[in-house]
Amino acid sequence: MKDNNPLSPHIQIYNWHISSLVSICHRITGIINIAIITLICFWVALLLLGNSNYELIQNFFGTFFGKFIIIGTVWSFSFQILSEIRHLFWDLGLGFELKTSNITGLIVIFGSFILTIFIFILGKGFVL
Repeated sequence: MKDNNPLSPHIQIYNWHISSLVSICHRITGIINIAIITLICFWVALLLLGNSNYELIQNFFGTFFGKFIIIGTVWSFSFQILSEIRHLFWDLGLGFELKTSNITGLIVIFGSFILTIFIFILGKGFVL
């Protein structure tokens, strides 16, 4: 007799939690951050080819899409930093309770947006 039950949880029956969302986003932002750091290194290396190539890319960041890339990059690094701080507490054996884990997950999510807005305002010169 053949059993028709699934072998593993499927997306239709799996209940999403804050921790799983933060974990997936942590991995994705880690990959994105490595790509961004690589692109920044290539951008700085363009200085060896002359100032005009460097200025061409720098002018790109003045466009709407360029500013969107910068804000996305700041959010990605902010999320990664806050998530890593959460992992440091887990390495110390703290914060494994379900309620604490949910609260710290929400702090990572909302904190990354707040930190991004703060860095944006700081970069615009509105603060100090």
